[in-house]
Amino acid sequence: MSTNELFISGIGISRNVLATIVTLAAEKVEGVARVGGNDTASNLVSVFTSRSIAPEAAVESYVEDGDLRVVVHLAVFYGYPFTKLAADVRSAVATAISEQVGVEVSAVDVCIDSLVFPKE
Repeated sequence: MSTNELFISGIGISRNVLATIVTLAAEKVEGVARVGGNDTASNLVSVFTSRSIAPEAAVESYVEDGDLRVVVHLAVFYGYPFTKLAADVRSAVATAISEQVGVEVSAVDVCIDSLVFPKE
């Protein structure tokens, strides 16, 4: 079994595939600036090597007791209430995985790692 693959409901799913689904769903939520926090070291690596940061660094997924659990790290825009934004992200991610993969998500943990302030 590959360490990059999760087995749930009789199928193997790449963590990269789940990370892509989670990223696309979360980035559609109003108030989300980007998936992935403000990791200065990673940002410098991407600037100086023209390599993008792997989406799996911002999205973690694992199976626990037969249930799929997801952790998503976000940078969010200042001015959006965190509890509502997190609830909207949880709903969007759970729906996207359910529709695309066909499995239910038992938990979506939202980590707000940085704030983005509007430019004036």
